[in-house]
Amino acid sequence: MLATAHVIAFVPTREPARARRFYEETLGLTFVSEDPFALVFEANETTIRIANVSSMPGFAPAPFTILGWQVADIEATVRELARQGVTFERFPGMEHDATGVWRSPSGARVAWFKDADGNVLSVSQH
Repeated sequence: MLATAHVIAFVPTREPARARRFYEETLGLTFVSEDPFALVFEANETTIRIANVSSMPGFAPAPFTILGWQVADIEATVRELARQGVTFERFPGMEHDATGVWRSPSGARVAWFKDADGNVLSVSQH
């Protein structure tokens, strides 16, 4: 039933203005709209709603990946994101290369980073 429906991704933010700068300027996503409930971006025909959770007491970002992009060239993507000021995460027990990329047992390569709210995002090459 939903296999052919378009996916909408949701990411929480406590500070919409800061999130907008990160997703629009740092990541280069296309800004669509803003209202008191969410910022809306477009990324390769996928809608991403950055939901305003500032009224939720005690909100904390999840400690795992909540949004990721599959890219054609992870090295080039990581270099460009680093030029934009993105810092890549390194997780204990996982061997990362010099740029922060981890190779999974399947051969996929993944690099993780955090958005302005501390949400874990990733880029991967499969």
